[in-house]
Amino acid sequence: MEEFENNPENKVVISAALAGAATMKNQNEAVPYTAEEFGDEAKRCYDAGAAIVHLHIRDPEKGIPTPDLDLIREALENIKSKAPDVIINLSTAISAVATDRERIKPVQTYKPPLASLNTNSMNFSVGNWDTGEVVLGARNIFANDFGMIQNFAKKFKKAGTKPELEVYDMGGMHNVLFLNKQKGLFEQPLHFQFVFGVLGGQPFSPRALASLLELKPEGATWSVCGVAKQQFQAGISAAAIGGHVRVGLEDNIRMPNGDLAKGSWEQVEWAVKLAEVAGREIAQGEEALRIFNCKNKKISL
Repeated sequence: MEEFENNPENKVVISAALAGAATMKNQNEAVPYTAEEFGDEAKRCYDAGAAIVHLHIRDPEKGIPTPDLDLIREALENIKSKAPDVIINLSTAISAVATDRERIKPVQTYKPPLASLNTNSMNFSVGNWDTGEVVLGARNIFANDFGMIQNFAKKFKKAGTKPELEVYDMGGMHNVLFLNKQKGLFEQPLHFQFVFGVLGGQPFSPRALASLLELKPEGATWSVCGVAKQQFQAGISAAAIGGHVRVGLEDNIRMPNGDLAKGSWEQVEWAVKLAEVAGREIAQGEEALRIFNCKNKKISL
């Protein structure tokens, strides 16, 4: 029994994506905008069982995602003052209008333990899945070409930041497998975040997840997230078969019963219960850093 309990494969790392690039307070009032709100929500998520907070920092007045390094620093300082053991995961997507330089600069400046690295260019929109209507971002292209991916990977390595390889479909997975043939481009083992349900990407199904896992390099760690109800579908599947789980208002503003989530922390509580049902234990702090093979233990402020 003791050997089973100490088995890293029996541990679940829960990430909470607090805001994202698109979710606004008019959809759910709990979406953080200010540094204080980010700090308070990060603490609630950590106390609920999350090891990681994934961050798109916002302009506190306009509520839009920002690459402003001073605003990012203010939010990070507030988070670490309230939840010192929470692991920081910075987004390098930031927003649809951020330049490549703006996207990578926070990683170079703050050297977080983790940061997202997107793996392919794609349509990236919001739609009505019942009617087939594109309701937001009909002309939006999320640009992540091979040059950018390689450039970011080199800068991640120099900063000591572990890339969380965000894979939206099979094309992104094959891009990673191809680039991983370059000796030394990525620190090994790799870490993946499988993202399901974005309009322009792969919807969730057990078959889709299985196909990605068949391609996953041996020893690589992986987590899932999903848009709207696919957050729960993907999370249930991952918890049952040894993966890790991301929740949060970036991806879904509701709970499984359809009610608005009181915050990302309430979805974290759901994920903790899910892990318990799956017979797995929650990992936080140093344990979570070891599981994801993070080199940096803290953020540089």
